[in-house]
Amino acid sequence: MNTRKISSDDVEVSIIKMLKTGKDDPTSGQAISTELGISRNAVWKHIENLRSMGYSIDASTKKGYTLSTPLPFNATELLSELKTEIIGTAIYYHDTLTSTNDMLGELARSNATEGTILLADSQTIGRGRAGRNWHSPEGKNIYTSILLRPRIHPQMAQSITLLAAVAVAETIKEFVPSGVEVKWPNDVLINERKVAGILTEMSSDTDMVKHIVLGIGINVNSSSTEYPEELKTIATSILDKNGSSADRLKVAGVLYSRLEKWYKIYLSKGPAPHLDAWKEFFTAAGKQVKVSGPPEIEGLCMGIDDDGALLIRSSSGEVIRAVSGEMSTNN
Repeated sequence: MNTRKISSDDVEVSIIKMLKTGKDDPTSGQAISTELGISRNAVWKHIENLRSMGYSIDASTKKGYTLSTPLPFNATELLSELKTEIIGTAIYYHDTLTSTNDMLGELARSNATEGTILLADSQTIGRGRAGRNWHSPEGKNIYTSILLRPRIHPQMAQSITLLAAVAVAETIKEFVPSGVEVKWPNDVLINERKVAGILTEMSSDTDMVKHIVLGIGINVNSSSTEYPEELKTIATSILDKNGSSADRLKVAGVLYSRLEKWYKIYLSKGPAPHLDAWKEFFTAAGKQVKVSGPPEIEGLCMGIDDDGALLIRSSSGEVIRAVSGEMSTNN
């Protein structure tokens, strides 16, 4: 299992960036040595390590190194392309693990820095809301968790889930231009079928959040023919909608960039901007809905309030605030 933590100043990330800059022109070992302040022998060792990670790197005597495609799915490749300041301060990549949220929660309790990402190629017991399993096949989708440490009251953390939903919806829309919508509180749909889910877990004192772990799963290249029976009629993927696969690293890169954008806006302006953006993706306002309990609430959806709670007008005319539960529309 690959469990190495890397950051943007990692030597191997720097080498990949140099090889990409050179494109088809070989980059000499001496040029790498001089740029990074390491010996030629160290360059060779790092090149060998990159090859062991799945990179195809050709070496030409007296000319240098050339990077070939396809490029592997790993943290080094992600960081070589990622242009963020907060999200991605460090990345832990695993070929397989139990749950990205569980492992990042452990790292958070060990003082991992804000913006730390955990990315996995597969999960054995991926989790969704209410303890449900998250289908996590190898080599298909995005399974990731991101650590945030906003200095906010725990009651304000509700809207962080909606912030993540906006980032995910914008990401999906980059690859599937139409039919993308959000479902309160934590799902993203394409034409009413679930393409992504968000699991937000928080640790806090009475008056201050310690950390928030944002778990995000996006169905990228899984096919409806591969879904478990219980998901065949309710789940979808970018592949299902486009009829062609998408580059998972590009999807992940867009996701982390969108998260950074909205998180920076949140830190400077509060939740109003991302709540407004969330409403643009929300299609249940004005429809009859039900929110699971306890207590169970039914009525006309009036949208959300300034804290991200769902507003429902009951048959008696009372407007009820729902802060938890699962929403469904009454078709």
